[in-house]
Order: sequence, then C-alpha cells, then structure tokens
Amino acid sequence: MSMILSASVIRVRDGLPLSASTDYEQSTGMQECRKYFKMLSRKLAQLPDRCTLKTGHHNINFISSLGVSYMMLCTESYPNVLAFSFLDELQKEFITTYNVMKTNTAVRPYCFIEFDNFIQRTKQRYNNPRSLSTKINLSDMQTEIKLRPPYQISMCELGSANGVTSAFSVDYKGAGKISS
Repeated sequence: MSMILSASVIRVRDGLPLSASTDYEQSTGMQECRKYFKMLSRKLAQLPDRCTLKTGHHNINFISSLGVSYMMLCTESYPNVLAFSFLDELQKEFITTYNVMKTNTAVRPYCFIEFDNFIQRTKQRYNNPRSLSTKINLSDMQTEIKLRPPYQISMCELGSANGVTSAFSVDYKGAGKISS
C-alpha cells in the first residue's frame, strides 16, 4: 500500500527540526531513513528547493521556501504529484500559522511541535485517496512537476553517515549537479 509514513518541518540554514510527525515505525528500513532525514537536514541550504531521494523501498521528498523545508517519507510507490501536493499544503499552513521571524529565532528543536496536529490530519487525508480526490485539484501540481521535476539526489551527494559512505547509488536524473 502506498502511503506517507512521516513528515518534518526543518529550518534550512542549520537543519533545526521545528516540527515532525510523531508516529515513526521502528522497522530497520525506517531507522535507516531517519538517518537520511538527518543527513539531508544538514545539506538543505546546498540543495535545490524541490528534491527527491530514493532510498530503496522509500522516497524522501522535500520542498524549501522562506528558510524552511518541508520533508516527508513515503513508500516508493506513492505518486509524486500527491507527495508534492502534501508538502505544498504543509508549507501553506505553516507559513500562515508562523511568521518568518518566529522560525528564524527558534532556538530549541521541535518548538512548533503543535503543528504535528495539522501534519497528522493532512497525512491521514493523503493516505486515504477516496476522501482526498474530491478535496484537491492535482492538475496544477501535475503541470508544475512536469515543467520543473524534482531534483533527484544521489546517495553519493549525501556523503557519509558515521564515516561510512552508502553502499548504493541512485541513478542521477537531476537537472544539474549541485556542488557541496
């Protein structure tokens, strides 16, 4: 079953997690993906504003805007248009709820954890396609993704985790290499 597993809101300049969903599975694959979340968080300022990292059975997608990144983990079969529509919805709500000054001056991790309520409700809607299809228009996002596809991050670009470089690499399909 294709679905969204978790989501996070992260400050771009320093990778500080501002909010996150609280329902991580504890499987080995999920633990590995959490490492990738952290690695990506440290490199957000060096990456384009819309990216995908394929990690085997899961994808990590994110968008960044106004110094904040919205990141999600989903199964590999979850449609890109739904993933980026979900992230766009998180972004719009976060921007209207919290001003840039608040996010720039946050000093402790998860200081906007109450945003998790919105993340959870939105995640449930996006994980139930029947209720979702009547509430959002995906054609605009489909067109946007077609015209400007997400940058495909390779495992090589992430660097090493705990001094060990990832054993596998993903085919490079990005629009241009970003140097770190």
